[in-house]
Amino acid sequence: MSPCPPDVALNLSVLQAAVLGITQGISEFLPISSSGHLIAVPWGAGWDEVYCAKEGNKFFDVALHMGTFVGAALYLRRDLMTLIRAWLGSVARRSVRSPSERLAWFLVLSAIPGALVGAAFGGFITDHFGQPWQIALFLAVFGVLLWFVDRRAPQATGYEDLRRSQVIAMSVAQAAALMPGVSRSGVTITAARALGVSRDAAARFSFLMSLPIILGAGVYSALSLEGGGFAGQEAQFAVGILASAVSGALAVFGVLSFLRRHTLGAFMWYRLAAAAVIVILVMTDVRPGTI
Repeated sequence: MSPCPPDVALNLSVLQAAVLGITQGISEFLPISSSGHLIAVPWGAGWDEVYCAKEGNKFFDVALHMGTFVGAALYLRRDLMTLIRAWLGSVARRSVRSPSERLAWFLVLSAIPGALVGAAFGGFITDHFGQPWQIALFLAVFGVLLWFVDRRAPQATGYEDLRRSQVIAMSVAQAAALMPGVSRSGVTITAARALGVSRDAAARFSFLMSLPIILGAGVYSALSLEGGGFAGQEAQFAVGILASAVSGALAVFGVLSFLRRHTLGAFMWYRLAAAAVIVILVMTDVRPGTI
């Protein structure tokens, strides 16, 4: 049974807000699942006042995602401006003439599957997924899949050479990544690597793909939430947003730099370790198995 009483109000400390902001920023772009970590971290730390506050916690999650969007968009601003200009030029001419214009259209189209799945099944996924044991399972399974694909796939396709079939596969994978523990960046990079996209190109386009999804999901969630608001915790929200923005930008930089020289194996080992910690906490009754 859930340890949470009904109608719990969000009660964050500044430290908790900072920890969760950093958690969101880092785990959004590392292939380790931000949604899974935003549940597992307060659950594992025993912050009942955080994860039991359903509506307030959702509103705080939206704020953290907006912070992450700002941080990543600022870091990727050159790529974004190039693609925006290319897309506007393509629309004006009604033709596609350059690799940048093709990538810009790929980016626009990549958001459609995720938006449709999120709008149609977001409520169902929220109600039926996100238990600690489910997060542990998805962390382990998709972590091993990420490593297995990365180990065997060639690095044949660069960023500007991405093909329609590769982007479609990444888009479909992104739509399937709403369950906590799967990881949006992890599953899109896995799909790209399976089709021969280089690690750097897969990560860069995955991060660009995330921006319209993060922004759209954040706006949609904010409009659909009942009540919510800062509830007198403006300082905590500000700290969380700033922490998620800074850590998100650093995470994008770190992953892109790391993957130019290393494989994705380290992320599998982290995911397996995190899954093991969750299982141990549940099996030893340190933390409840359901929330």
